[in-house]
Amino acid sequence: MRRVLLSLATGFGLLAAPVAVEAASDTRDTEACEGCKALLELAAANPKRTADRARDAARHPVESMAFFGVRPDMKVGEYAPGGEWYSRFLGLYLGKQGKLVGLFFNPDTPAFSDKMRTGIAASAAKYPQDVASFTGLPATRFSAMTLKDVPADQKGTFDRILIPRMLHNMLQWNNADSELKAMRALLKPDGMIGVEQHRAKADAPFAYADGSKGYLRQADVIRLMELNGFELVRKSEINANPKDSASWPDGVWTLPPTFALKDQDKAKYQAIGESDRMTLLFRKRP
Repeated sequence: MRRVLLSLATGFGLLAAPVAVEAASDTRDTEACEGCKALLELAAANPKRTADRARDAARHPVESMAFFGVRPDMKVGEYAPGGEWYSRFLGLYLGKQGKLVGLFFNPDTPAFSDKMRTGIAASAAKYPQDVASFTGLPATRFSAMTLKDVPADQKGTFDRILIPRMLHNMLQWNNADSELKAMRALLKPDGMIGVEQHRAKADAPFAYADGSKGYLRQADVIRLMELNGFELVRKSEINANPKDSASWPDGVWTLPPTFALKDQDKAKYQAIGESDRMTLLFRKRP
């Protein structure tokens, strides 16, 4: 759960969720990557992921990347890598044929402190070597940039961009529109954005579903993406968790892996598992 900017990877959840896909009205080819499943599973089983693998039951990296249509020869941007859990998985999967790029916040976002701006620059600078050190592949296979100044030669070159559990922070920082605009410019025509986000109940009051608690309403996320030049391709229940009431006074961070209440009722929250999450795929609209 990405509550803190540039945090290290935290604890692990153990809850499995049913894998189900609901098609949206768009019936065009979504490049579901069925032929890539074996390679995704190979990356997931890599011995280098011994520690990371404990969270696979909650995050479903193989199923999620297949749903997003991530092929091993694609150029893929991961927005706000943070603890780099997905970066390590994607580095193993994309590192030999494709290209993995860490996409970091625009440091000029007014909500950011000087310390945060310095941290963003430092994280972007070390990102290629971080992923290279984990995968054992050359650092030239990976790159990073902030979204402050998108290089002209990078525009229109990305096949996929992934936004895992970050939209709530973007709304709180009031940079969602500008960051999505920059990501849209990076995508190829018909490029896609995959979103995984903590999900509020459909009737949750705005005061709870404005991002301050980590949860957003799915309909609001779809509308946000539509307003920023994307169309919904399909949605999935891969990362759903019906045990999550999505009504915690301390927000999503009550649940694992954060355990905001520390040892208070920890067994209860461990049994619930990680948050209920929407998993959505959007296409860049002409």
